[in-house]
This record gives sequence, C-alpha cells and structure tokens, in this order.
Amino acid sequence: MTDHSVSSASTQAAAAQPAAQGGRRARGGSESRRAARRGGGREQLAQILRKIPCFEVMNQEALEIIEANADTVLEEVGLEFRGDPEALALWKGAGCDVQGERVRFPRGLCRKIVTENAPGTFTQHARNPSRSVQIGGDVTVFAPVYGPPFVSDLDKGRRYGTIEDFNNFVKLAYMAPAIHHSGGTVCEPVDVPVNKRHLDMLYAHMRYSDKPFMGSVTAPERAEDSVSMAKILFGEDFVENNTVMISLINANSPMVWDDTMVGALKTYARNNQAVICTPFILAGAMAPCTVAGTMTQTLAESLAGMALAQLVRPGAPVVLGSFASSMSMQSGAPTFGTPEPAMVLYGMGQLARRLGVPFRSGGGLCGSKAVDAQAAFETANTLLPTLLGGVNFVLHGAGWLEGGLVSSYEKFMLDADQLSMLHALAGGVDMSENGQAMDAIREVGPGKHFLGCSHTQANFQTAFWRSSVADNNSYEQWQSEGGLDATQRANKQWKQWLADYEAPPLDPSIDEALKEFITKKKASMPDAFA
Repeated sequence: MTDHSVSSASTQAAAAQPAAQGGRRARGGSESRRAARRGGGREQLAQILRKIPCFEVMNQEALEIIEANADTVLEEVGLEFRGDPEALALWKGAGCDVQGERVRFPRGLCRKIVTENAPGTFTQHARNPSRSVQIGGDVTVFAPVYGPPFVSDLDKGRRYGTIEDFNNFVKLAYMAPAIHHSGGTVCEPVDVPVNKRHLDMLYAHMRYSDKPFMGSVTAPERAEDSVSMAKILFGEDFVENNTVMISLINANSPMVWDDTMVGALKTYARNNQAVICTPFILAGAMAPCTVAGTMTQTLAESLAGMALAQLVRPGAPVVLGSFASSMSMQSGAPTFGTPEPAMVLYGMGQLARRLGVPFRSGGGLCGSKAVDAQAAFETANTLLPTLLGGVNFVLHGAGWLEGGLVSSYEKFMLDADQLSMLHALAGGVDMSENGQAMDAIREVGPGKHFLGCSHTQANFQTAFWRSSVADNNSYEQWQSEGGLDATQRANKQWKQWLADYEAPPLDPSIDEALKEFITKKKASMPDAFA
C-alpha cells in the first residue's frame, strides 16, 4: 500500500515544540517501535496527500450561477443571528442591513471578507508533533463519528453511551492506522452530567490519544473551557500562536445562526482556533428538495459563518462545511448513500476550492439499524465521493450507524478498514520503474506465470491493499475457523485492539494540572442532566 506524507506545513508542524511533549520530540526508530507497540503493532498512516484528481460534476457556468444565487439569498432574504447582539453589531459595522435579528448583506461582502482574510490551508498541531495534520490543499484527514447518543455492539446491543464507551472509541481511533484525528463527541456519555461531560471528553482525547482533537461547542463557556485545557496541554504561548483545536459549528438551517453556535464560534476565532461552519441540512425539509437549491443555501449559510469568524479575528482558520442528506418523501426519515447528496458534495467541493478555503463533508454515513449489507453499500456510496470529491476534513469517517444516532463498535472497525483502502486509492498509479514492471514482463515472457519471477518476489508483501477484516480464504478454511461473518470478525478485532492498547506518554505534571482544572470546574457548579 502506498502512503504519502505531507511536506511543507506538516514538516513545520513536526518542528514545533508543544509543552505536552515535555521538551522531547517523538522521533526516531525507537519511538516508532514504541508507538507501534502502543497501537497493537499497527503502524500509523500519514494523512492522505492526493495523487488523483478531484471528480467534478459542474461546469464553470453552473458554479457561477450557484455563487450568484447564494449572494442573492444573503442580499435579499438574509440570515438571522439569534440572541447575539455582538454578532449583530459586527455585521452592522461591516456595512450590513440589520433589522432586529435579520441581517442582509451587501452583495459579495461575505465572499470578499473570506477571500481576503481566511487561510487556504492551516496546520492543526497534535501534542505528538508527528501526528499534526494539515487541513486544506490536496490533503485528506479522517476523523471518527461525532455526536451519537447511543452505542452498540454484538454483545450488549443498542444502549445509551457512557464515559467508558467514549474512552473506548478514543482508544480505538488512536490505534486505527488510517484515522488521523481523534475527533470530538465520538458518542454522548449520558452517565456524566450534561454541563460537565465536556471536561471528561476533552480529557479523554488529551490523555488516551496524542492525535489532534476537537473542542466543545455546546455552550460558549464550554468552548472557553476547551481553550483553557488546551493551554494546559500545549502551553499558553503555543496556543496563542498556533491552532491546536478544530470545532464543528452548525448553522440552524434554514438560514439561522443561533447564540450557542455563534458564541462558540467567536470564542474559538478569538483564540485562533479553527471552526468548521457547516449547515446541517435534511434536503426537502431544511433546504429545497433540489441539488442546486441545497448547494445555494449551504454556500450562503457557510459563507456568513466563515465571514463572521474573520470579523472577530482576521485570519482565523475556517473550513467550509457541507452536510446534506436526502430524505424519504414518504416517511420524512433521512436517507444516506443516495445520488443527490453525492452531487451536493462534489459541487460544494468545487465551490470551496474556488473560494480558496478547506472543505469538510462526507464520511461513512448510512441509515441502517444493523451492521449489514445496507450499512455497507450506503457507507461505500458516501466514502467514495468523499475521497473523489476532494474533502479535506472528513468527520464521521468510522462508526456511524442508524443515521448518526449510534456509534457502533463493529461498524467502526469495518469503516476504519475501508479508510485504509482509500489511502491506497488516493496514491494513484505508481509510474516508477518498479511500478512499470518491465523487468517482470521481460523475465516471464509468453505462456508462463508471474508468481515466481523476481519482481513478484520483491513486491508480493506490498503489491496490493489487504483488508484486516475481510475473509478471502477457501470455504473450507473459513468454516474451520468458525464461519464468522465480517461483523463477527470486527467484534473480535475491536476487543483485541482494546486489550492491546497502551496510552501514549504524557508529562505527569500536565496530566495533574488537567485533572486539577477539571476538579475545580466541576466543583463550581451543580450537576445538570438537561
């Protein structure tokens, strides 16, 4: 399998020295071997540097129409910014027409603010510098599922998520070779009070993984806590001058930004931490029931969010997000893996590249209630457009089940396996001398086979991508090994990964400071479960 690492920004990221490393950089052969042991012997893959072109569904004229329509929505219809007087004042100061909470924007203003200020790429630093990632450009970064209140596995079935489940998914994401990012709310730990669980979730990402992670957005003060904990982990000066968190800021579609999301956006932007401005759209209910209409609304809403971040702090890192699903017009239920959301993804990718900002979309999405054939084909129908459409930051890369209501242990393992396949596909065709294989063709000649030739012998271990969960043995061998299906094999695998898990090292003084912060913060407020 071909693996490509990113130069430039990633090289600079590895050279940076966050405090969490205790003055040491995790480099060299001995550290690589220790890291492999902590990952159960699974060597981590670098973020994807694409060697294949992006698939495009729209021509220049069509893109210009969508952009013009989005400007019309912003100018004539406007968006509401509810419950945040500061945001309204910022827009008024920028020259917008503010009537109550409705903001109408001069034509082209949001695009101008974004293109003149937002970075085209940025580095999100991890506490292990070798795990830092570039967001944007030709790079694709995979993160796990985000947000489900339920979890499931073959042993215990479907149930509410707990902090133990949360910790388990963080550990699995840390160990998964093809997952580059620890993610955020990999499941909701409902056994922890609502107003305090963000502290435990952030600690899990910081302690049980050394990959990049996401901040909390469920209240502005929780975003502030995220920044404070990041400063303990990385050092205050480092956070002041570098991006160490990325966070998901959802528009309340159609055409509303609420005070919770805007408050979190402002907190992160002020601290130079990245925000993904994503309209969460169920097309037909929260946006028009057409591909072009959904793209128009998505672009308008995301543009306004990204521009607001620039008004708060020019140059703050932002990502254009698009999450659009179709729906059953009979039942109203969301559907996944269908053609229309794929076309929205492809088109929004083109629009993001024209705008010059990183792009978030896609993932391993499905509506199935079980890890079955429906889950597999719907996920495949979303993952392939994710890669081919040039998505830079992929949330929900592994574990999503039941329309995002469930984080599934078995689905996580199957998805993580497929993400490693996408690494191989993104590498493109090897046109090196070895890849051309002319020496093999000359050696074998007509009428013979290539199994024993020198080229095959030299390349057989890495010649083709191999799945870690699929079974390609004979029927007899499969039967003798228990006749397990893919879900049963994934069940065994996640348990083995957790048994093999070893936590990455963390400076004990930093760990103690994080725990002290959490203890004091929890003691400052009563428990709340609503």
